Amino acid sequence: MSIKLAIIYYSSTGTNYQLAQWAAEGAKEAGAEAKIVKVPELAPEAAIASNPAWKAHVDATKDVPTATTDDIVWADAIIFSTPTRFGNIASQMKQFLDLTGGVWFQGKTVDKVVSAMTSAQNSHGGQEATILALYTSMYHWGAIIASPGYTDSALYAAGGNPYGTSVSVDQNGKMIEDVRQAVIHQAKRTVTVAGWVKNGKQA
Repeated sequence: MSIKLAIIYYSSTGTNYQLAQWAAEGAKEAGAEAKIVKVPELAPEAAIASNPAWKAHVDATKDVPTATTDDIVWADAIIFSTPTRFGNIASQMKQFLDLTGGVWFQGKTVDKVVSAMTSAQNSHGGQEATILALYTSMYHWGAIIASPGYTDSALYAAGGNPYGTSVSVDQNGKMIEDVRQAVIHQAKRTVTVAGWVKNGKQA
């Protein structure tokens, strides 16, 4: 039974977009149908234009589909990826979640299997708090959290965040930890748990 995974991300300069791509790779290896969608940008054009890396990433991803609540309804599982903003999720991701009230009210968020990833400029820059903040909204959804925990050795190489893969990014925008395998494992685990839920509900 194929699992449908939506990877919903926000990225200003590309880190979380790369995490999303690795997640899609892992999901497809696990036999899932995966699609990557980005939440709408809220920052003014002047702010984006003032940062060459930000402007370059916006231009490079202009063809990535924009996330809607239809993606939530479609998916059996969802992986969110968002940078840390003062220990919380980016406002762009928060607005997207705030607009899911309609599908939540209709019960269409119930039993979605969810996992999350994040990034920040240093290893204690709020990564764990960001993922936990996102999971708080998921409890309201009635979603099922599929955290990676310490279920694979790749988690240790990635820094050992049990709540979801997180990565530190240096001043040049380069990832410090090697997180690719941890992201792939997290995606596979999310797909696996979603399979258990989907099979169990149809049994």
